[in-house]
Amino acid sequence: MRCLPLLLVALTLPSLVLAEAKDNEALSYSLGVRLGERLRDEVPELQLQALLKGLQQAYRGEKLDLPAEQIEDLLAAHEARLASATDDSPAQQAERRFLAKEKAKPGTHELPGGVLWRELRAGQGPKPTADQQVSVRYSGRLADGTLFDESQEPQWFRLDSLIAGWRTALLAMPAGARWQLVIPSAQAYGAEGAGDLIPPHAPLVFEVELLKSR
Repeated sequence: MRCLPLLLVALTLPSLVLAEAKDNEALSYSLGVRLGERLRDEVPELQLQALLKGLQQAYRGEKLDLPAEQIEDLLAAHEARLASATDDSPAQQAERRFLAKEKAKPGTHELPGGVLWRELRAGQGPKPTADQQVSVRYSGRLADGTLFDESQEPQWFRLDSLIAGWRTALLAMPAGARWQLVIPSAQAYGAEGAGDLIPPHAPLVFEVELLKSR
């Protein structure tokens, strides 16, 4: 009978070890969730494979791929950008997050001024020149999907009368193409917005079909 307590301890130890292992796994997962949530907001375009590699190398005490001085410089620059971002309005911060998310989507290309475009249909015709007029069909939405302008019938515009983001995109479009455009507010209506339709610092999303130019 004296051996019974030792037997009970022996039987109990595996379940305790298993419980501790499960708790440790759950804790590790929870820490990963919190870290992921914070980094998702801070750095939407973060490269997860590089993050995991750096995490593993540092945690295991392995040799790092980058020198310590470069790591410190990169982190200091990142902190400076975050500090600068906190001085911006909520609308400006929301715009940065939206643009970063859109830029990361497959098939997205960037034009001067930060204008983003994705090809919905290829075009084979000539590209317009800056002094021409263009015939287009289009729809325009805010970042939340709200439709603020649309034309199903062809409309003629002088290129020099359009917002900067449209001019940049249309000069790069061949006739017959249909593109989705994401235009930063700095290339649209900026800090002032446009009446009740477009608020300040609003990025705009357009679907534009270039029919022809003259």
